[in-house]
Amino acid sequence: MSRPGSETKLATTNRQRVLRLAWQALAPFVGLGVVVAIFLVYQVLERPDAPFLTSFRLTLIAKQTAIVGMGALGMTVVIIAGGIDLSAGSLLALTSVTLAVALKAGTSPVLAVAIVLCVGLAAGALNGVLITGLRLVPFIVTLGTMLVFRGLAEQISEQRKVSAAAPDWLGTLLDPPAADSWQLVSTGVWLVIVLGLVLAAVMRYTVFGRHVFAIGSNEATARLCGIHVPATKIAVYAVGGLFGAVAGILDFNDLNQQGSPTSGYSLELEMIAAVVIGGGSLTGGRGSVLGSIIGALTMTTLRSGCLYAGVSDPVQKIVIGGIIISAVAIDQWLHRGQGG
Repeated sequence: MSRPGSETKLATTNRQRVLRLAWQALAPFVGLGVVVAIFLVYQVLERPDAPFLTSFRLTLIAKQTAIVGMGALGMTVVIIAGGIDLSAGSLLALTSVTLAVALKAGTSPVLAVAIVLCVGLAAGALNGVLITGLRLVPFIVTLGTMLVFRGLAEQISEQRKVSAAAPDWLGTLLDPPAADSWQLVSTGVWLVIVLGLVLAAVMRYTVFGRHVFAIGSNEATARLCGIHVPATKIAVYAVGGLFGAVAGILDFNDLNQQGSPTSGYSLELEMIAAVVIGGGSLTGGRGSVLGSIIGALTMTTLRSGCLYAGVSDPVQKIVIGGIIISAVAIDQWLHRGQGG
């Protein structure tokens, strides 16, 4: 027989767990809603004749979200595994420049894209090999490769933007669809959605996904359970690099078929913030694809809203920096509250 009150205590614990999970799922949408509400209130009070949520602005937000969101998908896997990748912004620049240089040299577009994807995979795998082989913390390794990748981008491009002609299927990924098109948003946005669905399925239904969550939750326990931690970590960073390469291709589109060695500065921080705002934990073991995409949408909506409200660039940086600190602080508070 159970002790008196034990069933009530169990029911209370289960209820708290359900509420916590519900909050984790809804929090990203709440954050997005708060950001939109702030600028709608500003519209009513200061700019009633200039609507905030115009079709042009929504299209622009979707376009900007595609780049950050694509990078955030790769960052999601890395953070779930308990890692971090500060080289993501530099890798975006490197792959964008690589695509432009390859196309300018007369390489076929299909081969150029294949080269870019291989560069992303190799760069991500290099991060994983250095982290596992040298047994260094991801922060230090990716801080170093951030400079390496940026330097390579500058070397390849000779420190200037590289323009190259691309076919429509490659060079118009972020162009708005025709007015009578079924797409509603650009092809690049659909690419983020499709790859997001694939990644979500991989993380939820495959052995690899379960191993990634296990390593992020408790690496020592994962080792004892027979998981090959080094190989899995290398694969995790390779996946992150692959998504970074696709983000570089989108950046090439965003710059009107140009590769720039200066692209992606501080963009890795927005990717990390998107994952954390979306419910990911910097301590590992938690995160979701949908949450990260909503987090990326929140960040780009905030930037667009600041421009709409005439907020200067320095103040925008201060606001976004404060949001990143707040998101991490809330994540740590929730982690301690769960007994982490």
